[in-house]
Amino acid sequence: MGKAYNLTRQADYWLGEFAVMASTCQVLLDDMNAAQADSLVALAYAEAKRIELKYSRFRDDNIIARLNHAKGRAVQLDDETVKLINLADLCFQLSDGLFDISSGVLGKLWHFKQQTQLPSDTDISTLLPHIGWQQALWQAPLLTLPTGMQIDLGGIGKEYAVDKVAQLLQNTMRLQHIDSAFLVNFGGDIYANKSRRKGDAWQVAIEDPKHLGESKLMVSLAQGGLASSGDSQRFIDVDGQRYSHILNPKTGYPIAGGPPQVTVYAQNCVQAGMLATIALLQGEFAEDFLKAQDCRYWL
Repeated sequence: MGKAYNLTRQADYWLGEFAVMASTCQVLLDDMNAAQADSLVALAYAEAKRIELKYSRFRDDNIIARLNHAKGRAVQLDDETVKLINLADLCFQLSDGLFDISSGVLGKLWHFKQQTQLPSDTDISTLLPHIGWQQALWQAPLLTLPTGMQIDLGGIGKEYAVDKVAQLLQNTMRLQHIDSAFLVNFGGDIYANKSRRKGDAWQVAIEDPKHLGESKLMVSLAQGGLASSGDSQRFIDVDGQRYSHILNPKTGYPIAGGPPQVTVYAQNCVQAGMLATIALLQGEFAEDFLKAQDCRYWL
């Protein structure tokens, strides 16, 4: 049985690649030998896979399944899950209820794959009473979801995995006395630890969603997180109107009027992703929100 990841030598760095969380995941490693690179990519894959198995809403044997089938009973959470729920709660507060981990049930109606007609108002109205994080009882480490409510950590899971993998790589490299630069990229959610050995920053391309495959903005990333959120890949056209996959949990319908894509730079990937997603949820007020956060961003 072969390895779950590939490792190849590029011009002047090692590239590890694997598929996790329905994304192409990459680890770029500067200035080290093949054995060191292979060992670090194996660690990165194992950690990303662990997080996927623990928090995927498509499994029936993890903590998310236990919560979603608890039928109103309190579930005690481990320390790692407590941190993630606290983060989700913070996103809910910062976004005035627009970033809501209980809104995943809308995916039953909006699946954005060859969808040719809109869900009915009646179907949406039936789901709305089961959405609203404010209805959950969160008294860490105990979480009680009302019967019928389900949560989905997909909105923060990939960014969290990027930061956890980066932390693991940094700790391992420190123990092995490897002082090298790396970049972790999980489907466009990115973290870099430092400039490369020649003092150069990593060059990250941001695609223009209106001209995919053509114009790209190049961003120099020496250290920190970069995350993009947008509807360039997931949307539907119905009767000549485009509907984004970014859904408003209060109405059950896609957010309208915002930019097609937001990219944010922050200290870590979780912070960047949180700001990018909350900005998109503001619709036409996306840039106003980002200006208020005093962060670097690209629309």
